[in-house]
Amino acid sequence: MTPHPPAHFARGLPRGDPRQEPSSSPVVSALIHSRGEPVISWTDLSNGDDATREDDSAVGSPPWVAAVLDYSGLASNPSLTLLFSKHISTMQPRIVILKDGTDTSQGKGQLISNINACEAVVEILKTTLGPRGMDKLIHDQGRVTISNDGATIIKLLDIVHPAAKTLCDIARSQDDEVGDGTTSVCLIAGEILKMIKPFVEDGMHPQTIIKGLRDSLAQLLAKLKELSIPIDRNDAGRTREMLIRCAGTALNSKLIAGQKEFFAPMVVDAILNLDSNLDLNMVGIKKVAGGSVTESALIQGVAFKKTFAYAGFEQQPKSFVNPRILALNVELELKSERQNAEIRITDPGQYQSIVDAEWNIIYDKLAKIVASGAKVVLSKLPIGDLATQYFADRDVFCAGRVPTADLERICNATGATLQTSLSDLSDKILGASEKFEEKQVGGERFNFLTGCKGANSSTILLRGGAEQFIAESERSLHDALMIVKRALTHSAVVGGGGAIEMELSRHLRTYAKTISSKHQMIVGAVARALEVVPRQLAVNAGFDATDLLNHLRAAHSKGEAWAGVDIENDGICDTVKAFVWEPALVKQNALAAATEAACMILSVDETIKHQEGDKNFNDDRLAPGPGRR
Repeated sequence: MTPHPPAHFARGLPRGDPRQEPSSSPVVSALIHSRGEPVISWTDLSNGDDATREDDSAVGSPPWVAAVLDYSGLASNPSLTLLFSKHISTMQPRIVILKDGTDTSQGKGQLISNINACEAVVEILKTTLGPRGMDKLIHDQGRVTISNDGATIIKLLDIVHPAAKTLCDIARSQDDEVGDGTTSVCLIAGEILKMIKPFVEDGMHPQTIIKGLRDSLAQLLAKLKELSIPIDRNDAGRTREMLIRCAGTALNSKLIAGQKEFFAPMVVDAILNLDSNLDLNMVGIKKVAGGSVTESALIQGVAFKKTFAYAGFEQQPKSFVNPRILALNVELELKSERQNAEIRITDPGQYQSIVDAEWNIIYDKLAKIVASGAKVVLSKLPIGDLATQYFADRDVFCAGRVPTADLERICNATGATLQTSLSDLSDKILGASEKFEEKQVGGERFNFLTGCKGANSSTILLRGGAEQFIAESERSLHDALMIVKRALTHSAVVGGGGAIEMELSRHLRTYAKTISSKHQMIVGAVARALEVVPRQLAVNAGFDATDLLNHLRAAHSKGEAWAGVDIENDGICDTVKAFVWEPALVKQNALAAATEAACMILSVDETIKHQEGDKNFNDDRLAPGPGRR
């Protein structure tokens, strides 16, 4: 007897439908379960016998198949039943690769969506460009940051869109490699994408666009090298002047632009004081709240904040002339016993000998330090109250828990060698300076080491009112230090104020006319995109950008290669003669990074986003079958 179809196979039929009841007919075609596996069972009346067919290839067939076979009347026609069953037997299960809930988007719409996301980021940044750029106030978990630095803003925005994060990467790389131009690189990348979006919408293949972009980049870099103005490093006076001009241009768009004449020489002196490696870690910036920003000072040597001190510190001398300096990575402090420490002794007198041994060890260390002739003892590790009083009695200054970066700069400036043991304290491992003193700066006490022989380290004491102002001033000085460093190593400059971008744009327009393929449109789009820098400079300064760009195009067509935006007089000027100089490396890196970012975004045609949840989520949508349970 052929089994009746289970009642639950009729689920989904209209309420009140008589077909909801299981059929009592001997003609049955149903999806039954044998040992947990789906099986097609049907009856052929052509020979009057019950013939049941089990077909494993129908694994994964939904329950409604049985309902169709049973209740639609197909079972009354053996040939139709056989045909339908054979059709079911050839059905293949749907292949499932991604987890349930995974979001996928692809094609032209995905490309345009990524471009729009990048444009939204650029829309936030573009008002910060140039000397008249506005600042952004970002409030994050109680911390307030005021900045117009592109890399800082992007980092604090916490962008989550995967394509827009590409702009974060190029801003960070520009900041690490060059130090300035972080807003420009994002602006150029966003404008390139904006200009080529119509071609994407019209169906031009992304690879065609990418090839055109890379062709444009090759032309830009070659023309930039041709236009760069080399600086003769053998002329010390001209080199210093060039570096001061570059530092001043970098500070033009910063919060301390009004004091660029004060800070630019300070930045150049700090860089020129370094050795040939130009390691910026050897330039310390110490922030001291209070006072005017013009009370900031450059210390030719090392200055570090007074560290935590024990009793007896007040009795130590605070000033030395030609002192010897000892740098240690040794702890000079009595240590308390570990919890649950156990010492087994047979005589109570042995305990005193153990205590005496510990005291003898530290006294031996202190005696070796004093015998070395050092007058200033600095250590990365704590110097306890016993050692502090011991040194005070012998007119020796000591400071423990000195920050690692400060101690490295002290060693570099004074010639001291960091010691991890006290077994061999000779004169050759001691450092020297002309003067050591402790002074009050604002509300803080600072220790100064000046007059170091062959000093390759310096410290900038940065003063100011509000904490946010000092923090932004520090970021501004960091950018200026990076610019001066790159200008010194590459010795080539270009005119700023949008002049170099306009000249490169003119060159690309001329080059595009020699191309007969689709690339002509892409090269022309890049040429238009480069005009975003002078246009945004004009907009941020409150000028008529359209009128100003027309004047710039006319000037460059007449051969005035360095015509740029004159922020002071609402017009155009020769930026090289106006000393608006930038290292050629800044533009080179910005153009390369922006173009590569645009190419990367265009090469993505599908985005797959997994659902958030348990990482061990098991997707069981594939129906179990033979060998897969």
